[in-house]
Amino acid sequence: MEYGEVRELLYKLCALRGTSGNESAAAAGISEMLGKYMQTHIDRLGNVTGTRGEGFSILLDAHIDQIGLAVTAVDEDGFVKVAKVGGADCRVLTAAQVTVHGREDVFGVITSTPPHLKGDDDKKVKKFDDITIDIGMSKEQADKIISPGDRITFNAPFDTLAGNRIASPSVDDRAGVAAILRCLQLLEGKETCRLDVMFSAQEETGGSGAKTGAFNSQADEAIACDVSFACAPGLSSDKYVALGSGTMVGYAPALDYKMSRRLTQIAEEKGIPHTEEVMGGRTGTNGDDIQVSGRGIKTALLSIPIRNMHTAVEVVDLADIENTARLMAEYIIERSAGNA
Repeated sequence: MEYGEVRELLYKLCALRGTSGNESAAAAGISEMLGKYMQTHIDRLGNVTGTRGEGFSILLDAHIDQIGLAVTAVDEDGFVKVAKVGGADCRVLTAAQVTVHGREDVFGVITSTPPHLKGDDDKKVKKFDDITIDIGMSKEQADKIISPGDRITFNAPFDTLAGNRIASPSVDDRAGVAAILRCLQLLEGKETCRLDVMFSAQEETGGSGAKTGAFNSQADEAIACDVSFACAPGLSSDKYVALGSGTMVGYAPALDYKMSRRLTQIAEEKGIPHTEEVMGGRTGTNGDDIQVSGRGIKTALLSIPIRNMHTAVEVVDLADIENTARLMAEYIIERSAGNA
């Protein structure tokens, strides 16, 4: 299989569990991976950060948190009630397999009403207040292990599809983390400007990690790396891009036009597959917050197309991660030479 380095990175990253605000396990694993390239630090909010080099500085950001659920209560029959953490989609939760991370990990399944028993509401999507998780315990048993606030993650394997495609939970945004780590691999042995890396916490619930981390960095420029929407049945191919079409260079009011244009030009010059993603307002990524942090940071956005966003089967093409890493590396090499 092609893109073995990227596949191995993504496999390790997607195995790490870390819902928004509770990213400690993911942060520890990612800090170890980043530590191959620079000294790392986990800050008060859970961001994994690292710095190498001096002078003109570029901040690279991708978020480490994943969507999930949180326990709100255990009812009298032992079923777990939940609230969403981040943008979990109610439409795909029925009969899903989950893990409740209490005093010990507990396997569970989200309950589903059989189609034989549904009435007038059979076409309605359940609200989060109506979702319950069956863990096979009585309330007395559950209360010894599970407490309100405990996080819940979705269970699904890291599966290989045809070609270079992977289906897994938490591709959003472990794909971005993988692209930055792969970029650092490509830069090994090369003199660069100062690189600040921020693998940020809590992006899915408001971006507080990026706000504080970018303020601390105060880099000259930043590249945020996230995921965006790939075309699929029912979605316009005019608005969304095909998997395998390369990295998506963002253009938006919140993004520095010259950086975006130069990234596009480098991709054309180096033959790196890419598309352009034009947004008329906010980008919905950490780039929005990084741009206005402190005295302001010139910010660009590179996005990796995925399908089935915010589900347990997010699909990505490894080639798109590799090409995102290549474009970042080429941009850093050019800016390092120009500001030496």
